[in-house]
Amino acid sequence: MTDYSILPEGVSNSDFDRAIEKFRAAIGVEQVIVDAGRLAPYRKIMLPVDEMDYAPSGVLMATSVEEIQRILVICNEYRIPVWTISTGRNFGYGSAMPATRGQMILDLRRMNRIIEIDPVLCTALVEPGVTYKQLQDYLKEHNIPLWLDVPSPGPIVGPMGNTLERGAGYTPYGDHFMVSCGMEVVLANGEILRTAMGGVSNSNTWQVFKWGYGPYLDGIFTQSNFGIVTKLGFWLMPAPPVYKPFGVQYDDPADIEKAIEVIRPLRIGGVIPNGGLAQYALYEIAIVKKRAEIYDGPGAIPEEVIAREAKALGLGIWNIYSALYGTEEQIAVNWKIIEQAFGSTGGRIVTEADFGPDNLLFQRQKDLMSGQMTLVEFGAYNFRPGGGSLWFAPLSQARGSETIKQTRMAREILGEFGFDYLCAYIVGMREMHHIIDLLYDRSDAEETRKAYACFDKLLTRFAEEGYGTYRTNIAFMDKVAETYGPVQRSVNQKIKRALDPNGILAPGKSGIHI
Repeated sequence: MTDYSILPEGVSNSDFDRAIEKFRAAIGVEQVIVDAGRLAPYRKIMLPVDEMDYAPSGVLMATSVEEIQRILVICNEYRIPVWTISTGRNFGYGSAMPATRGQMILDLRRMNRIIEIDPVLCTALVEPGVTYKQLQDYLKEHNIPLWLDVPSPGPIVGPMGNTLERGAGYTPYGDHFMVSCGMEVVLANGEILRTAMGGVSNSNTWQVFKWGYGPYLDGIFTQSNFGIVTKLGFWLMPAPPVYKPFGVQYDDPADIEKAIEVIRPLRIGGVIPNGGLAQYALYEIAIVKKRAEIYDGPGAIPEEVIAREAKALGLGIWNIYSALYGTEEQIAVNWKIIEQAFGSTGGRIVTEADFGPDNLLFQRQKDLMSGQMTLVEFGAYNFRPGGGSLWFAPLSQARGSETIKQTRMAREILGEFGFDYLCAYIVGMREMHHIIDLLYDRSDAEETRKAYACFDKLLTRFAEEGYGTYRTNIAFMDKVAETYGPVQRSVNQKIKRALDPNGILAPGKSGIHI
């Protein structure tokens, strides 16, 4: 019998050893990973916590739905929890690590079939391991004039993981869950559920009609531990005849209020069809420079230093990015509206002609807003040494006054702990995401302690002001769940008990326990 250093909670070494042998028989010896060397890549983390507190017991590499079903039989027998990943990136939110120590990671990256692309109805059906790069290559190879919508780490992540976390992109199809349509889900007991129209035999409308009949179920399998999604349908955007990206720059930090007041009615009215991105200059500076190159003093970087560096890069303090899509006639009309609306606020409207094709920062936004992939943004992870990152994502109404309040709160709390304010506001149809990357030196024990305390205070203070966080990392899932009230937690727990009575699927995910 092998002695294992990390065991699932409540599982003896002997039972775990028997389970491992059964896993090997069920899916193959090479697909069951328990040795430390092969587990090392799964234990990398950017959060200010001891990685051993979240370390997995092992990894199971499933290659089919049938293998997942066989795995779940063994998990139910021995009460072994599994934490499902697709590509396992999840930068700044926990990477591949589970929410609690001792879970087995169920790695689905080898389930990577593009099952169908319909070029007429503009739909896709994929497995968990399919990446955006794989999809883009497929579209190019088959000369299909459809655009993807990708998040910032596009080439190395996939639509399944991002959609299930309700992530977002930069084109008019940027709300990834909104444009999803139909799931296949393996439940904890091994049953296969096909949501919406997928439940009808011989249906050909699974990827075109979201609702089906009766209660809409797809939503309960996002940010949850109620099932394992093995197929995802979603819509693709037809390539527009004309695409016109643009930016608007503001030099006064207070001008962000004016900018949001312009963007909101244009978003609601459909003139701006994609999410309006308002990026603070320091985030863009961090992509192309290291912190030590611009400031080596104590505390957060002063505003005057940020203003100086922004000017040197041809940026404003706040930089708005958006785009127009359509025919030449449509864009000509809407461009006049854009010029008038932003021009009246004193913003500088800029296009690619103002920067040239070699400007890294504008080209990054141009690429993302047309579904092209770039990893330029991850230069920001070199801004501070040590590789620590926490994403904080409070939500608010799309009002300019909210940016003033939230920016003040965030700067005060970050500054209290000596951290910089790297952020963007993303204006949806009526809501606004405030995305903050708390960068810190994870190799410095004191800075790591401060990063944890800072993030905890951000969550606490913003919740006190009524701002819910729409996504968080594995170390704070319980705390965020508490901010949504006891009734919601109770309902989630009841669903969990009904669908997963042995609690084997991702315990602790989004604060949901058995």
